[in-house]
Amino acid sequence: MNWIKLGAGLLAAALSLGAAAQDFPKAPVKIVIPFPPGGPTDTVGRLLAVKLQESWGQPVVIDYKPGAGTVIGADFVAKSAPDGLTFGMVNSSLAVNPTLRKRLPYDTTRDLAGITQLFNMQLAIVARPDAPFDNLKQLIAYARSHPGKLNYGTPGAGSTTHLGAELLKREAGFEMQHVAMKGSAPAHTELMGGRLDLVVDPFLSVLPYVQAGKMKLIATMGARRVSGHDYPTVAEVLPGFDVGALLGFVAPAGTPKPVLQKIYADTRKALASPEMKQRAQEYGLEIVGSKPEEFDAFIASEMKRWGKVVVDAHIEIE
Repeated sequence: MNWIKLGAGLLAAALSLGAAAQDFPKAPVKIVIPFPPGGPTDTVGRLLAVKLQESWGQPVVIDYKPGAGTVIGADFVAKSAPDGLTFGMVNSSLAVNPTLRKRLPYDTTRDLAGITQLFNMQLAIVARPDAPFDNLKQLIAYARSHPGKLNYGTPGAGSTTHLGAELLKREAGFEMQHVAMKGSAPAHTELMGGRLDLVVDPFLSVLPYVQAGKMKLIATMGARRVSGHDYPTVAEVLPGFDVGALLGFVAPAGTPKPVLQKIYADTRKALASPEMKQRAQEYGLEIVGSKPEEFDAFIASEMKRWGKVVVDAHIEIE
């Protein structure tokens, strides 16, 4: 074998990939969002699309693929061409689904490649304004003295909101019944209609109702209070408690690393824009902007973490 020729060939290939990444993209780009249109998640996704379109000079369009706990959207991305022209938004369901669901049409670590974690998203526990408790200590005391009385709704079984509530129940030593809803909006309706006692949902989803006096915020579930919002955390009652949700971008496995790096770098620039910082502040989102390899490692660690919660809580979806 001519090692000089082989080395020259590899160098040429590497230079070619690097040049291709610098010119990326040469065609319209599609961002798959595994949720229905509307809502804060879609809002930040569309704002990022606008910023990337400005950077790239190519159309960046949103393609909605909702359903099956984000599986439909993630599967579409996993089976797309690995050229960087199709990538997708994911949330914590990406790390939960491998343990939660018996059959997935893709392998999370083999078929998808991380681009960046966009945000860390706080979760919150809310109640009706007339609930007989105003804070977490009172909620725990009420639940313990009224066993089996309380129920709580989440956007769906196996969601991070569901698993976070199950973790809270175990650590605080009380019981309440889970009611799985088909999304946040139905859960909000049932709470305000008096058919649910509590809802666990992303902070950004419940904030408008809390500010309007239609819901009472009991606690947020992150390690720290949401920046710009003075609401108590679960950790102030249960030290060390920290449950959040992620939003990130992933691409099909096999997407050239220089292309992943290009998308990551331009997305990080978009995240640093004044408009995105303002929107993140409004929604209580913490901007992350991690590197592709950091996001891959984080997803792997989250799969282990939530996998244990799923198994311990005996939760399973066909």
